[in-house]
Amino acid sequence: MKLSHFNFNLPKELLAEYPAENRDESRLMVVDRKKKTIEHKMFKDLIDYFDDGDVLILNNTKVFPARLYGNKEKTGARIEVFLLRELNSEQRLWDVLVDPARKIRIGNKLYFGDDDSLVAEVIDNTTSRGRTLRFLYDGSYDEFRNKLTELGETPIPKYINREVVPEDAERYQTIYAKEEGAVAAPTAGLHFSKHLLKRLEIKGVDFAEVTLHVGLGTFNPVEVEDLSKHKMDSEELKITQEACDVVNKAIGNRKRVCAVGTTTMRAIESSVSSNRSLNPYDGWTNKFIFPPYDFSIADCMITNFHTPKSTLLMMISAFTGHDLMKKAYDEAIKEGYKFYSYGDAMLIL
Repeated sequence: MKLSHFNFNLPKELLAEYPAENRDESRLMVVDRKKKTIEHKMFKDLIDYFDDGDVLILNNTKVFPARLYGNKEKTGARIEVFLLRELNSEQRLWDVLVDPARKIRIGNKLYFGDDDSLVAEVIDNTTSRGRTLRFLYDGSYDEFRNKLTELGETPIPKYINREVVPEDAERYQTIYAKEEGAVAAPTAGLHFSKHLLKRLEIKGVDFAEVTLHVGLGTFNPVEVEDLSKHKMDSEELKITQEACDVVNKAIGNRKRVCAVGTTTMRAIESSVSSNRSLNPYDGWTNKFIFPPYDFSIADCMITNFHTPKSTLLMMISAFTGHDLMKKAYDEAIKEGYKFYSYGDAMLIL
């Protein structure tokens, strides 16, 4: 399959600027791969598709306020700094993106906060927009991290053409987020409310948690027509023995195993044994799933609606079948489903 197979016209008004008023009241398209059917539901109707002993696998990564605004020394120019990952906690080294990048060179200093209490020095150029920063701060490591949180902003995606509002801090985060380290939310999980999770639990549905710290690489555009030449950025992944036990028991009992989100699917497909069970894992993954692909663990998945030519859409195509995926997306556009991070959801059976 080629990149051009994943292009389609997405009307701008279908890109969601805000989430649904209530988490579990976004729309849900249910796509059945065997029957080739498409149904229109509400997200809270998800409960009708799962029974006692089925498993939902959740990505419990937590988004941190990764977007900072500082001023360049001497000129005072406003610079956006997007924190990607911590490289060295002792030396306070971070891998970041800067914008506008052409103004930021090695040796430059950036000042943050009204009182300039946090300073960063540029010590390396990594890519056209990438830099390595050393933060300078008088205080302990915990105080430094608290300062980053205080000055940082929820990193809602750039396409959302509005200022960040206080509600974003809560809504651009799953209710089961635990392990801090993501710069983007695992968005399929945003639709779960406490009430819906409780109802699923009462019905006997089990949950397994994995941690994949979502990086911006997930959203990097594919720029090669031959998909096998595209390289994904590496992201940190942890799968515990406890999660494996829950998932493998369900597989053994022929119960439904559902990956909540493309990040969860990438996580579990990164650590599969030869007999198609889930293995513990602690490390990094740059797994890229595109058609044709043979999935080993999950037999259904929940996902949002993705943008043209994205790696996320390619995974959905591999899981759903390309023709059925195209049919579902044509229907979604016709029916006015909302796309992307704050958009509506799809359950693929």
